[in-house]
Amino acid sequence: MKKDIQLIALDMDGTLLGNDHRVSETNKEAIIKAREKGVEVIISTGRHYQTSSDIAKELDIHYLITVNGSEIWTMTGDLIARQTLDARVIEKLVALKEEHQTWAWLSSTDQIWRGEVPEDILAHQWLKFGFDTKDPETKGKIMETIESWEEIELSNSSPTNIEVNAVGVNKAAAIEIVCERLGINMSQVLAMGDSLNDIKMVQEAGLGIAMGNAQEEVKNVADSETATNDQDGVARAIEKWVL
Repeated sequence: MKKDIQLIALDMDGTLLGNDHRVSETNKEAIIKAREKGVEVIISTGRHYQTSSDIAKELDIHYLITVNGSEIWTMTGDLIARQTLDARVIEKLVALKEEHQTWAWLSSTDQIWRGEVPEDILAHQWLKFGFDTKDPETKGKIMETIESWEEIELSNSSPTNIEVNAVGVNKAAAIEIVCERLGINMSQVLAMGDSLNDIKMVQEAGLGIAMGNAQEEVKNVADSETATNDQDGVARAIEKWVL
């Protein structure tokens, strides 16, 4: 399967980062080699800009997609695109969190709340709400409630959580915007990920790669599979498909 890969889109947690939350030297070297060959490398993460920009800067990445595609940044600090989640939806999600007594985190455009909720929800611009529970029954009940809501997009970044973004927000849609800026298309993209928030970019990329540690749903839609995030799976895929 020979592909004209011009852009590599990498998820962070469970993909680019090892379980020590660092980018291995092997992964760094492969990224440098790909860029020397003229291939753009970007990060596409569920994380907020606050918790992902340092790694993007460390790798000299030009584009950073954050909060599952809610925002697209250049690493010179320009915000290319942003799609927010209605504060009224956040209020409903907070009520659901309290009903089921789960841990949750909330991301606004300028702040992250972990395990707590701000007093004035309507005063903020929201990007994402996340539930986390190790109880499958509780998770199932929450999913059953919110799956019918039309104004949201559902995914996860680990098997125990549920991530809620505005409808239409996903990593693939954000990558398409970056492709337009670069004058390429999705058929020239290699995308790598491990969780449900990576599925659409893995599906829609010209070459979708699932990590060895990926959730089965991701492996089922991928074109190929690489090693785990702790075995330099990103570097191995770049070596095989790009270099």
